[in-house]
Amino acid sequence: MLNVTLLCVGKLKEKFYKDAAAEYAKRLSAHCKLNIVELAEQKLPARPTLGSIQAALDREGEAILAKLPQSGRVVALCVEGTPLSSEDLARTVGTWTVGGMSSLTLIIGGSYGLSPLVKQRADLRLSMSEMTFPHHLARVMVLEQLYRAFKIQEGSDYHK
Repeated sequence: MLNVTLLCVGKLKEKFYKDAAAEYAKRLSAHCKLNIVELAEQKLPARPTLGSIQAALDREGEAILAKLPQSGRVVALCVEGTPLSSEDLARTVGTWTVGGMSSLTLIIGGSYGLSPLVKQRADLRLSMSEMTFPHHLARVMVLEQLYRAFKIQEGSDYHK
């Protein structure tokens, strides 16, 4: 069974995000072994400078890189990444697993994104949209899309 780790900067606080994430985690349990890891988001002043934002991203990036498994594929979610349809995501994950991949790590940064070092380490930079979403909502969306990818692979009518 595929090991999937979702590395997230920040903790879910709102009940509706927690409930939605828990629902998709439950659904995913039939398709993979899911591990959600929450890392601390660096505190910044109300009006941070570019330098303080970059320093925070660097500290978050170090924490992310320290949590990455030694093997497997790494997907960084970032606005400048490649947009994929649900079908393309299903094909990509399917190709990786057929090729022997046993571990997949997806990374969601905090409200200022991801460190360039994390993006460089990624096997795939994935964009969910050109629109901006709260990073907590992105977690729910990634879990849903991963679930959808597994359902597409099995030929289910979940994806219509």
